[in-house]
Amino acid sequence: MTRVKRGYTARRRRKKICLFASTFIGAHSRLTRTITQQRMRALVSSHRDRSRKKRDFRRLWITRINAVTREDRVFYSSSKFRKNLYKRQLLLNRKILAQIALSNKNFFDMISNKIQIK
Repeated sequence: MTRVKRGYTARRRRKKICLFASTFIGAHSRLTRTITQQRMRALVSSHRDRSRKKRDFRRLWITRINAVTREDRVFYSSSKFRKNLYKRQLLLNRKILAQIALSNKNFFDMISNKIQIK
């Protein structure tokens, strides 16, 4: 039986893994076994944090809206504010409301005055 030399195949596979881990520090970018372990760990973290990022931004937007609605001009929480928005059929999502609250507070006050239920 002839000898099988698989250096090219193995080298190509390892090189592809090494390119992924080129920015890692120390043995995590040099040793093949630790590279594969760190690669799996990095991919798990990136998958987990994609959904966590959405959660974090939603919390940030709610906090920003809440901060502006609780100022001395508008006296209720962001959840009541959003409830009144939907009653008046002003369909603005949290991201847009947070941007308005940061950039143009006068316009935000106009919206809040418009939707206050009498």
